[in-house]
Amino acid sequence: MRPRSRLLSASVLGVVTALCLPLSVKAQEIRMERTITVSATGQAVAVPDMARVQSGVVAEAASAREALSANSAAMEKLIAGLKQNGVDGKDIQTASFRLEPRYTNPREGRPPVIDGYRAVNQVEVAVRDLDKLGLILDQLVTLGANQMNGLNFEVSAAETLRDEARKDAIANAKRRADLFAAAAGAKVGQVISISEGSANPPQPRFAAGRAAAMESVPVERGTETLEASVTVTWALD
Repeated sequence: MRPRSRLLSASVLGVVTALCLPLSVKAQEIRMERTITVSATGQAVAVPDMARVQSGVVAEAASAREALSANSAAMEKLIAGLKQNGVDGKDIQTASFRLEPRYTNPREGRPPVIDGYRAVNQVEVAVRDLDKLGLILDQLVTLGANQMNGLNFEVSAAETLRDEARKDAIANAKRRADLFAAAAGAKVGQVISISEGSANPPQPRFAAGRAAAMESVPVERGTETLEASVTVTWALD
């Protein structure tokens, strides 16, 4: 019985070895594959076609109720005035609201004392016609706004325009890959993988001669740089 058992064991070992051989050869082939990976960025410059303005009203009074009432009345007047001057209601959105105590500056060693209240209400206005931006800024102040917290230009078709930046990023990656490969005595082959990195927010870049046609507040829309980043892996021939 023992010889037969040894023969069976040898046969099983031979089968296992035969099965493992292709896997070993395949692993060796994978290890020998040569690749090059390059990360690059691309840019596209666009002229903003809309803006968002954050503005609001600050009201102070002896009591919280008085401060809130004064603020609410001023904001109702401001919003109604914007709509009467052509701003669509969907382009006006409350950005923040707060009601807070106002303190006196106490003498040394004494606790602060509440001497009134402050109500702050801010709206964000989307301006889709930049030729009217200066006029709207002037209207906000005329209608009672006493706080301006931000003016941001935007490119409404930013995602579509960023496609040009993506093409530029691929071209930059390929150029660098060719440079590295040539320096190493190799040649870039087929693309193995492409992945896109997170896009940076547009960076405003102001340019002369792009002022909106305004009657009061001068504003330059400038240009914005849209960026894209990619990481590409090629096979090396």
